Amino acid sequence: MDDTPQEITSLVGREVYSNNGVFVGEVEDLRLDVDGEAVTGLALGGLNPELFADNDDHVGIIVPYRWVRAVGDIVLVNDVVERVREPDEETEEIVA
Repeated sequence: MDDTPQEITSLVGREVYSNNGVFVGEVEDLRLDVDGEAVTGLALGGLNPELFADNDDHVGIIVPYRWVRAVGDIVLVNDVVERVREPDEETEEIVA
């Protein structure tokens, strides 16, 4: 494995998928802790509308960097992104 440092800007434009292979979005920017010299989040745009239907404009989200599992040609994140939105079928209507 090549341990040569890469510029953090190389993450911009990479597609992000969950561990289960579900497309989440595309990296548009990074959230940085300048004092700690660390990446703390990935700003995603071009979101999967099936995962983020409640996000009216589908503008973007920030995924905490601790959710990142692997970085290569794509970025893999924990499947917690998929579990944020519960399926509508599980909600029950209250009948008066």
